[in-house]
Amino acid sequence: MAAKKVGDLIREARTNAGLTQAQLAEKADVTASDISKAERGEKELSQAVLKKIAKATGVTQASLLNAPKGASGKTSSGKTGSSGKASGELKLTAAEKKLVELYRAADADTKKAAVSLLKGEKTEGGILGTLFSGAVDTLLGGKK
Repeated sequence: MAAKKVGDLIREARTNAGLTQAQLAEKADVTASDISKAERGEKELSQAVLKKIAKATGVTQASLLNAPKGASGKTSSGKTGSSGKASGELKLTAAEKKLVELYRAADADTKKAAVSLLKGEKTEGGILGTLFSGAVDTLLGGKK
């Protein structure tokens, strides 16, 4: 049964990353059949392969091995059962949490500039200045 849970987590990480089984298999140096079997709980993958899968899907290796509490309440439609937690709930690193906090505290111009920067958009001389100014204001508690 543990292999089935790991398989569900692999499938969730793969689909959230927008990868097909074949694409993930290529990145993890295994066959698409291996990925399919692992997702169905019919095959256990090595730690080395799980590490490659984690890297390819942008999750931690631990998240592929440890189902979050309430995961058994998920249905095939992606909705939750009695736990009431959203199936798209993500675990954030400390750095990601800090980014979310800073984003929430930022003014509208800084938020817009941050999103543009993360999308890789280039604008004339404004993004870094706006971000830096907004970050300084946030750190100083809105004082200039």
